[in-house]
Amino acid sequence: MDSLTFVRELEAFKNERLAPIVGAGRISLEDGAPGDGKKMLQIALANEISVSELAARWMPSTPEIDVKLALAKQAGDEASHFRLVADRLSALGFDVAGFQGPGESPLFAYLSGLSSTVERIAAGLFTLESIAYGVNENFLAFCAREGDSETVRIYREYIQPDEQAHQQLGQRLLEKYATTADLQQAARRTVDRVLEIAAASRAQAARRVGSACFPGC
Repeated sequence: MDSLTFVRELEAFKNERLAPIVGAGRISLEDGAPGDGKKMLQIALANEISVSELAARWMPSTPEIDVKLALAKQAGDEASHFRLVADRLSALGFDVAGFQGPGESPLFAYLSGLSSTVERIAAGLFTLESIAYGVNENFLAFCAREGDSETVRIYREYIQPDEQAHQQLGQRLLEKYATTADLQQAARRTVDRVLEIAAASRAQAARRVGSACFPGC
């Protein structure tokens, strides 16, 4: 099929598979599940630097200049998000200087192994950023419930608009590059796998933190 039609169908497929992930956070919120906002922001901190590192890792081996520049923008934006979250945590009394990430997760191990441009676009800009935007909305509802208006402001003014812009950039790049049946199959397979791993990882993390409202991917 033509790439425009394909991306529209892929967007619908992604949204269908993403709905249970976002829905789990919404259910946690409606059930009044407890949560520690500071710990949730630490999860966000780890996610932001992981996505920035991933985009930077892909950039040198991605030949298409427009995709290379998109990855550079993503890496820079996510690094800025890291700083915003870090500053917020510092204001809440967390020692960011001593922060250590949890190491490479199964999701980022899979993402790191993707080698084709279409797979990278489909996984990173198109899917990962959609997950982040959706679950962040639940996290913001949690923050509003807890009276943390400053975290809500930071996400609303800076982080969420960037996540949405990244996802839209992924759509445009897929329309440009996912032009054959084989490439479209690879993109769909990648989207499916990213959402599968993300769902399992977030379910495991939710059991650990006691809530599915946490941010990031």
